[in-house]
Amino acid sequence: MAERYEYPPTEFDPKPRRARTPGQRRYIYFFSLLALSAFIAVFDHFTKKFIVSHMPPGRVHVVIPGLLRITHVLNTGAAFSFLADTASPDLVLKGLIFFSVAAVVIVGIMLMRSCACFSKTCIALALILGGAVGNLYDRIVYHYVIDFIDVHVGPYHWPDFNFADSAIVIGACLLVLEIFRPQPESETQPKSS
Repeated sequence: MAERYEYPPTEFDPKPRRARTPGQRRYIYFFSLLALSAFIAVFDHFTKKFIVSHMPPGRVHVVIPGLLRITHVLNTGAAFSFLADTASPDLVLKGLIFFSVAAVVIVGIMLMRSCACFSKTCIALALILGGAVGNLYDRIVYHYVIDFIDVHVGPYHWPDFNFADSAIVIGACLLVLEIFRPQPESETQPKSS
């Protein structure tokens, strides 16, 4: 900025802003995406605490008849209560915790290594990370995941879920959309030298 002055800058002149280096921008993006993940995990935790303190397990509150209910379900299985009624619940719990920790580590590394901007892929990874951390916390502390959103559309019923599950599904859908999005020609054609 000093180039535009025709006189030497003084102590009263505003200091010119230094441009951020690519490494600095990368950290800003990474920590912003990490903050999004933390927000999702914390928000999920507070919504579950609210349900636990206001509804006993198994209770149902109809919000929109025939469409949306708030419930209190203790999910000891995986997504959509898969493996909930197994003969060895301790083995399932340990396996789900191991899988969740591995998913959090892998997605965290992917987020750290590849997110130098706010792309759909990076936002998707941040959503998945936040949701995985939210459900992992429940599995470690309570040995089950608290689900409370129950959706019915006509005769169809979606299994109970929570905000962490929603973040994971939205993140996964964003990743699928990004995978099938047509790539610009400059990205798809190899460079010739």
